[in-house]
Amino acid sequence: MLCVFTASVFWCFNALNKRYTTTLSFPITFDFDREHFVPVSALPQTVRINVTGIGWNLFRRSFGVKVPPLVIPLEKPSEVQKIVGSTLPGLFANQLGGFDVNFIVTDTLHLAVEPRGTRTLKLEPDVPDLLFRNGYTRTSKVRVTPDSVHLRGPVKLLENLPSPLYIKIPHRNIDENFSETVELRFINDDLIERLPLAVTVSFNVDQLIEVQDSVLLKIINAPRQAWQVIERKELACTVAIPEKAMEDYNSDSVRAVLDLNDLTRGVKKIMPVLVGLPEYSKVLKLDSVAIKF
Repeated sequence: MLCVFTASVFWCFNALNKRYTTTLSFPITFDFDREHFVPVSALPQTVRINVTGIGWNLFRRSFGVKVPPLVIPLEKPSEVQKIVGSTLPGLFANQLGGFDVNFIVTDTLHLAVEPRGTRTLKLEPDVPDLLFRNGYTRTSKVRVTPDSVHLRGPVKLLENLPSPLYIKIPHRNIDENFSETVELRFINDDLIERLPLAVTVSFNVDQLIEVQDSVLLKIINAPRQAWQVIERKELACTVAIPEKAMEDYNSDSVRAVLDLNDLTRGVKKIMPVLVGLPEYSKVLKLDSVAIKF
């Protein structure tokens, strides 16, 4: 057994000292100005090369022992979309000490590198997207602090971002004054650096009080020489008023305004507009008015 073991060792050493030809995967890296350019998709990590070399070198490469990546320089990275494998043997020959490069097995390396730029976007709240608990509403302007974000990333990606950038509030059934930190997220989040990373969104919330009342009808911009037939001078309405604004509510100051500007002849039903309600009030029900010219 000892003789067999010794013979095997000598045979192995002798075999590894011979030259062989094989195909191996080599790690690669791209050398370019990463301060001013950024990959927008993952760059190739390896390339397959058919090489000839001493068995020991091939053995080490096969098991990843001391395998520095092959460097591919890019002078104008944003202008290079692909590298044909047949152009690489001369570049790799000087980097693969102990190997003879026969040919590149990998056909093409595809690249996507863009110039890096900056942009500052105004931030606005997505107010229609707010979801309140039934019977509650917003009673102040929605504040976003800070109101802008500074971005750094691929130029084309930044140019495609809308301005202003609307901030969505990921909350439902809001029934109290709101103040939360919202993280700024993007579709290609890993490619965009942003400052700040999050903003504070805040606004006041109040309960709505339902009020049933009747208001005077006021007609404006009535056409000349028009015969008007109006069913009534007062309209019944149902409104919801913020609780804290109830002390400012006066039904005598509320009017149902009917604007007849550019109205064509015929019989029509028109919905008037309530004016004079406290801010952030809602009209729940209001009758339309029949007009005949």
